Amino acid sequence: MRARDRAMDEDPETTYTNIRRGAEVHRQVRQYAQKVIKPGMTMTEIANTIEDASRALVEEKGLESGIGFPTGLSLNHCAAHYTPNPGDNIVLKHGDIMKVDIGVHVGGRIVDSAFTMSWADPAYDELLKAVKDATNTGVRESGIDARLGEIGAAIQEAMESYEVTLGTDTHKVKCIENLNGHSITKYSIHGGPRGKSVPIVATGDQTKMEEGEYFAIETFGSTGRGRVIEEGEVSHYAKMHDPVQPLRLTSAKALLKSINQNFGTLPWCRRYLDRAGETKYLLALNHLVNAGVVQAYPPLVDKKGSMTAQFEHTILLRPNVKEVVSRGDDY
Repeated sequence: MRARDRAMDEDPETTYTNIRRGAEVHRQVRQYAQKVIKPGMTMTEIANTIEDASRALVEEKGLESGIGFPTGLSLNHCAAHYTPNPGDNIVLKHGDIMKVDIGVHVGGRIVDSAFTMSWADPAYDELLKAVKDATNTGVRESGIDARLGEIGAAIQEAMESYEVTLGTDTHKVKCIENLNGHSITKYSIHGGPRGKSVPIVATGDQTKMEEGEYFAIETFGSTGRGRVIEEGEVSHYAKMHDPVQPLRLTSAKALLKSINQNFGTLPWCRRYLDRAGETKYLLALNHLVNAGVVQAYPPLVDKKGSMTAQFEHTILLRPNVKEVVSRGDDY
């Protein structure tokens, strides 16, 4: 019954078609990205390379099709929620490990999938193997009636069976316990207010996955403490809701109108505001954040000196099959 209610806003075949179209764009873009990304490129160059390809292949058209969220390019001990802001001059270096998190949407149906690239010590290859194995384990254990806490336990067991040996030091690969996979709904990357989280450690969560639901199974591994905190300049934002109280700043009202027109409830970053023609918007943006209309998502970091990795796939729980829509030849 709940599956039928979820499907009422759109014919299921239209949903499936939109998701698959977005997934094919994702596969082609990430294949291209893995060929062209190399040390010496700036993070802005890398982001533009990925996003220009996504926009071209998905035939960007307002809120009908386009980028699902800002391209994550988190480096080393930063696990998630970093994308370059305007003026960012960080350069990718030999020795870096970069998480590449790409989102594509068609008709609001977001395909969310990530991979990790490493130019660091080959010993860190075990970290990448651990996280890829954990993600594949999460995909395998997921399905209609699967309990979320049990999926997390299987992911943790797979992840923490790996070690990274650097010289005489051995680091157990740890799950980043406060990062999760998540359900995805139309135009909402984390499934809206009733979204479900897919843990990557054992929990007592007895909530089940259900028919018709759509999940991002993502796992994060670390050689550090296995827990992230918010730190650094914010680049990711998303509109939460329309204001209950009237906004005081005229510039904030104008910026909110632009956000509604260009992004709706899809996540965005400051580079996207620039592209939309917005200027001198920082005061208005801070006002929207402070008013609770826009949510800011700061970078999420483990301890300095540690390394983190991420792999992620999106799965669709159709009535008779679990479809791993983002699966490709690369992973």
